[in-house]
Amino acid sequence: MSDDRANLLGDYLRARRALVTPQQAGLAPGPNRRVPGLRREEVAMLAGISADYYLRLERGRDKNPSPQVLESLARVLHLDEVEQEYLLGLAAARPKSRRRRKPERVPARLHQLLASVQVPAFVEGRAFDVLASNRLAVALSPRLQPGYNRLRSLLLDPEEQAFQQDWTRSAEGFIAAFRKYAGDDIDNPRFVELVGELALSSERFRTLWARHDIRTLDGGTTTVNHPVVGELRLHRDKLPVDGLLLVLYYADQGSESDEKLRLLASMASPSQASHQPPNVAGPLTDLL
Repeated sequence: MSDDRANLLGDYLRARRALVTPQQAGLAPGPNRRVPGLRREEVAMLAGISADYYLRLERGRDKNPSPQVLESLARVLHLDEVEQEYLLGLAAARPKSRRRRKPERVPARLHQLLASVQVPAFVEGRAFDVLASNRLAVALSPRLQPGYNRLRSLLLDPEEQAFQQDWTRSAEGFIAAFRKYAGDDIDNPRFVELVGELALSSERFRTLWARHDIRTLDGGTTTVNHPVVGELRLHRDKLPVDGLLLVLYYADQGSESDEKLRLLASMASPSQASHQPPNVAGPLTDLL
């Protein structure tokens, strides 16, 4: 994350203009281009603002661009609806006093729900920390036990990479969603810790984090490769509960994947249940 809280907007504009080619913007590429993507003056011209004003935006010298200016920039930078909302949010962000965040704790009723549902289910926090899970989730993947971080597993654990049928796409989606969740909350110790660890350990993370991609990671369908039952095509739903997310995986009723999930359920020992998180010290269980 940037160390300059006041210039998150400039960081985002620089990253996004580097991803738009002159051809995409309707410009001739021309010779001797020294920067990837669009030049500052090209973005300014296409957005209908002065080059000097755009330079001030990128350098954090103007912190109050109008919504009209930001919408023009979003058009030039080919931002989708989610990315445009993020851009507007960065411009609206104001310095705020530090406040102590409540620890991410799973309510007792969610533990009861996890124990009762007949599909793999778990609870995750804003940084993709697994906070609670049922035995079917652990049977689906041992990395869905409390104490694991899904983003760290995806980027650093070879078994998780083999588990994901389309690991490249999964990594892109998770990192873009993580940036969206982080927003302008760059002082959150858990985000700082995780970004620092992954920036040092994963070249893929460094590359994708620098792109400033923004994406939601909500419901959908995914395919995974289980080491015992083989390929599983599963639907995923994410339900917000008290600032956390309840995640459920399930297959089409009567499908081959449904039969395989039932097989996993029969193989899962009750001793694998992980409804309560272990005693993990540090930011994982005590976010500020």
